Amino acid sequence: MFITLGIAAFFFPYSFSNFILNRSQLVDESGNSRQMVCHTDMFGNLGHVILWIIISIITFGLGYAFYFYKVWNYSLNNTTVG
Repeated sequence: MFITLGIAAFFFPYSFSNFILNRSQLVDESGNSRQMVCHTDMFGNLGHVILWIIISIITFGLGYAFYFYKVWNYSLNNTTVG
């Protein structure tokens, strides 16, 4: 059993966005499906995670909603269609 004291909540959005995006397909106008590939990882943006932990502590957890949005934005910006 692991006790993370809530720190895992800051790594979960990266895993969740990768899970969803890597299993999604885009269908173009001619009906061909193309696989989406997300190029982010949990630990690649450790500075980003630390910054948002501090912001969430200062805002008493309210900043986490914005963090979740920013992770999805970052993940979508680093996704290619293959």
